[in-house]
Amino acid sequence: MRTRILIVDDEPDARQNLQLLVEEHCPDLEVVGQAGSAAEARKKIAELNPQALFLDIKMPGEDGFSLLRSIQDQELAVVFTTAYDEFALRAFKENALDYLEKPIDAEELQRAAGKIVRMAADPTDGARRAEAIESLLQEPGSALSGRIAVPGRDGLVLYKYEDILYLEANDSYTTLHTCDGKRALSSKHIRVFENSLAKDRFFRVHKSFIINLEHLKSFSRSEGNMAILDNGAMVPVSRRKLPEFLALIQTF
Repeated sequence: MRTRILIVDDEPDARQNLQLLVEEHCPDLEVVGQAGSAAEARKKIAELNPQALFLDIKMPGEDGFSLLRSIQDQELAVVFTTAYDEFALRAFKENALDYLEKPIDAEELQRAAGKIVRMAADPTDGARRAEAIESLLQEPGSALSGRIAVPGRDGLVLYKYEDILYLEANDSYTTLHTCDGKRALSSKHIRVFENSLAKDRFFRVHKSFIINLEHLKSFSRSEGNMAILDNGAMVPVSRRKLPEFLALIQTF
């Protein structure tokens, strides 16, 4: 028996395109209906009893996050779809099963379909996944020695300490900058990382930055008190942190 899904998107073309992709590439899924708004989706969920949603995030009026919160009592697998990748982190915080960026790639869709089918076969799988993500994100780096857990498209990405150049605060979020030039966004405040990361390897040089001392190449006063990392990145060292920082690197 195929897993029943409902497609929710305010754009008719987007709904139809996704249905065609599902019908062509996901034989284990059955599209039982479409909805163009959160209100219509609630009615269709009651009428059609789907097992999963493909849910657009950015919709006029009530968005996908609001809809999801309003149906929390229903055991539905949810795959968010959107053209705006800045919503990725929030999607996982809302315990989405997966997250697809528009235009939707067929292989990514098939991967999400596999997750939907597995969760439909074992509803407790979704609960276990949510619990695991929550516990790992409580104290990044503490339960996983030498690694940091950060939300990714498949649920979590584990970064080894040695692969991290520096961390940068963005309001209440933190961006990890890695040696391969990539970035990863965490919902945790930089203070959480400061308290949990190895003190002999990471140092908070500024209210907005933590650097990996193993990747510290040099320090420049002429550039305005900058820590220069292996890849040439220049990270400011605050005046308050400067004495402690200079004392620390002179012991290397």
